[in-house]
Amino acid sequence: MKMFSKHKEQEKLGVQKPLAKQITLVFDALLLVMMLSFLTLNGLFLRTIYTRHCIANMKGAYQKLNEAIAEEKITADSFATELARLCKMYNIEVVIVDEDSETVLSSVKESGSLIQHLLDNIFLDDEETSRHNKIFEKTAAYTIDEYVDRGIQLHYMSMWGVLDNGNLFMIRSVVESIRDSVRLTNRFVIQLGIVTLIVGSFCVWIVSKRSTAPILELARISKRMANLDFETKYTGDDKNEIGVLGHNFNEMSDTLKQAISELKTANNELQNDIEKKEQIDEMRKEFLANVSHELKTPIALVLGYAEGLKDCLHDDKESREFYCDVIMDEAMKMDNMVKKLLMLNQLEFGNENVVMSRFDIVEMIQNYVQSADILLKQHEVTVLVTSDAEHMFVWGDDFRIEEVIRNYCSNALNHVDENKKIKIDIVAKDDKVRVSVYNTGKQIPREALPLIWDKFYKVDKARTREYGGSGVGLSIVKAVMESMNQAYGVCNHDEGVEFWFELSRV
Repeated sequence: MKMFSKHKEQEKLGVQKPLAKQITLVFDALLLVMMLSFLTLNGLFLRTIYTRHCIANMKGAYQKLNEAIAEEKITADSFATELARLCKMYNIEVVIVDEDSETVLSSVKESGSLIQHLLDNIFLDDEETSRHNKIFEKTAAYTIDEYVDRGIQLHYMSMWGVLDNGNLFMIRSVVESIRDSVRLTNRFVIQLGIVTLIVGSFCVWIVSKRSTAPILELARISKRMANLDFETKYTGDDKNEIGVLGHNFNEMSDTLKQAISELKTANNELQNDIEKKEQIDEMRKEFLANVSHELKTPIALVLGYAEGLKDCLHDDKESREFYCDVIMDEAMKMDNMVKKLLMLNQLEFGNENVVMSRFDIVEMIQNYVQSADILLKQHEVTVLVTSDAEHMFVWGDDFRIEEVIRNYCSNALNHVDENKKIKIDIVAKDDKVRVSVYNTGKQIPREALPLIWDKFYKVDKARTREYGGSGVGLSIVKAVMESMNQAYGVCNHDEGVEFWFELSRV
C-alpha cells in the first residue's frame, strides 16, 4: 500500500522513470554483462592457462629428475619421497626406463600402459606421432604433447624424451579435469550470479530508494514552489550533496517568498496609486464641474449688477447702494465657498496633520454659543445646551472639531422651522462622548440621507440659495471626522433632524 501511494505521488510530480528503478536496472545489466563476460573468458582462456601451467609443472619435474641424476640420487629413498610430493602437488605421473626398457623409477604401481605409450612415442616416426598427438613443444631432449588414451578415453598432457644419463622418461598429467573445472566454474558463476542478482537488486533497490527519497522530497517542494507555496521546507539533515541542495532550496524559497512579497506590495501600492490617481482625476472633474456650477449664479449676478451701475440704470443713491450690496454679498458668498473648498481639499488629501490634544468639549460648545449670540438673536432662535457633566474632556483636533460644531450649528440655524428651537446634547457613552445638534424643522428625505455628505449636494436648492449655502459644510464634517477615525451621522425625528459626532473620552 505504501509503495502504491509513493508511485501515485511520483505520478503527480510528473516522474515517468523513477531513479531507483533505473539504478536497479543498470546494476542488473552490469552484473549480467560481468557474468556473461566471465563465462566467456573462462571458456576461452582457462584451458590455455591450465595447459601452460601444466607444461611449466612438467618442465619443473623434468629439471628435478636431471638434478637427481647429476647428484646420483635418482634411486635414493629421499628422492622417491620428494618425487611423490611433486606428483601429488602437480597432479602428474612419472616413469623412467633404461635402454633395456626396465623401469628405473615410477610414481605409479601399474606403469605398463605408461611405459608402453612412452615406447610407442619413441619408436614411432614424427609424422605418425603428429597425427595422433597434439604437439606443443619439441626439442632434441623432449617432446610436450597432448593425446587421448584409447583404452580409458582420457586426455593427457605428456612430456617424454631422454634424460641427461640416456634413460627414457615420461611425465604426464590428466587434462580431463580442466574441462570439469570449466563446467564447475561456469555452473558456480551462474548460481552465484543469480543469487547476487537477486540479493544485489534488492539491496540496490532499498539503498536507491533511500537515496532518492530526499530527491523526491525536493521534487515535491519544487512543485509547491512552482505554485507559489513557500511554506514547505526541506527537513533532511544529510551532509552530502543532496543535503546541500536541500539547504539551498530552503534559502531560495525564503528569497523568492520575500521577493514576491515585496513585488506584491509594490504592485498593490502601484494599484492604489493608479486608483488614487483615477479618483483624483474624477474628483478634479467633479470639483471643476461643481465649482463652475456654484459660481455661475453669483458671477452672473455680480456682472449684471456691475453693468447696471456702469450704465447708470438707476441714478438714485438708494438703487446704487442696493446694487453694491448685492455685489458685495455675492462676492462674500464666493469668498466663503472658496475658503471652505480649500479647507476641504487639504482635509481630503491629508496635507494637514491631525494634532490630537485634550480639551473640554462642553466649554468649547458653550463658548461657540456665546460668540454666536448676536446671530441667534437676529434669527430669533433659542439654543439649549445640555450636558451629563459640567466638564467633559476628550481627545481630538480642537481647531477642526470647532469647525464641525460651527457647520452643524450653521446648518441647524438655516433649516430650523417656525418653532425656532435648537438643542445641543453632550452625552457620555462608555469611552465615548457624543455631541448631537437637533433642530426643529422639515425632515431630510430618506433617499437623501447618505448623499448629504457629498460635496455640493443640496436637498433644497432654492432654500440653500436663499441663505447662501455652498453645499460644502457637511463634506468638511465628513473629512474632519474620518481624519480622526471617529463616528458621525444624521437621523430624522418626528419634529426635526439630529446631526451627531463622537470623540474619545479622556
